[in-house]
Amino acid sequence: MDMYVIGLQEVNSRITNFLSDLAFDDPWSIFFMTVLSPLGYIKLSSVRMQGLLLLIFVKHVHLPFIRDIHTHYTRTGLYGYWGNKGGVTIRMSLYGHTICFMNCHLPAHMENTEQRLDDFEKILEMQFEGENIPSTLDHDVLFWFGDLNFRIADYGIHFVRESINNKRYNLLWEKDQLNMAKKKETFLQEFIEGPLQFKPTYKFDLYSDVYDTSEKKRKPAWTDRILWRVKSLCRHASKEGEFSEEEQTISVTLNNYISHMSYGISDHKPVTGTFGLELKPLLSDPLVTLHPEGEWSAEHDVLISYSAVPEFPSSAWDWIGLFKVAFRHVNDYVTYAWVEDDEISSNKDSKQVQPNRTLMEKDLTQEENSWMQKPDNLESHNEF
Repeated sequence: MDMYVIGLQEVNSRITNFLSDLAFDDPWSIFFMTVLSPLGYIKLSSVRMQGLLLLIFVKHVHLPFIRDIHTHYTRTGLYGYWGNKGGVTIRMSLYGHTICFMNCHLPAHMENTEQRLDDFEKILEMQFEGENIPSTLDHDVLFWFGDLNFRIADYGIHFVRESINNKRYNLLWEKDQLNMAKKKETFLQEFIEGPLQFKPTYKFDLYSDVYDTSEKKRKPAWTDRILWRVKSLCRHASKEGEFSEEEQTISVTLNNYISHMSYGISDHKPVTGTFGLELKPLLSDPLVTLHPEGEWSAEHDVLISYSAVPEFPSSAWDWIGLFKVAFRHVNDYVTYAWVEDDEISSNKDSKQVQPNRTLMEKDLTQEENSWMQKPDNLESHNEF
């Protein structure tokens, strides 16, 4: 995989947990970083709104070609004043193509279909802060997922459960509220979803694969979904064939769409989708290229050489970080240098920065000591 996008709903958001997670990384982020960073992934971005959490991890090799990362959240609970329901969104430019990921938790209960649709429309209307950032529907690719809470209408619980037991899921598709809404609502018709060839993912007794045995006996439903929308396909459909294949520079292929019955910590079963994103790169040069210096230590002055493309929007806040190879996120640095303050030479081809030696010695010594205390880390080394 080149990228993992993880959307969670109903993460523990009691006030003590939430305040702790604001000050430090939340337990879910720490868990995923622990698993993925040794495999060569970095946490690119995250956004949280109460119990909603969206995380994106990406392979290091793609980092120079990911730009303009922005996050946003939209409250829809209590008429927009409370964040127990709503959406969290991350957008970016990937090799020059605009990609948007939207994790939603929409209102519950059978009778609230219209409220779910209204809330989703409100989330789609959100605007990212910044100049020249497209609206959500103007992105080249938009992924929409989460606990969307759509239910199976009309059919009684016994017919639904019997259809599930016989694996005749297709009997239930036409009464799935999201499928029904896609036939009526224009803004939903552009979204694509894979076939629901797995059991409805709600509602289960905890730590089991048995549907709700409580007094309420909730009717099973496909509440947890993953959909996507490709803007060029929408334009192609609207122009009735005027859009040629040669012009399509990005495409999305669904490789699998499954639920995971072995997880029991929730009354929902998690759903995953594996996608192939095929695109024609619209940019091939990193904004900044660091020139390797080989091995060096704190006993010697360190010079960091780099070059930037002419259009690079430099800032007084630019900095260069020194990271361990398996670093977890952008703030997981050993030490850093302010580009403007520590610059010692500059020409049209390259610039040189000399980090503060005292700071380097202090940080490298601390890092060395921490490695000595952990024998399994003795082989660790640093790289830019």
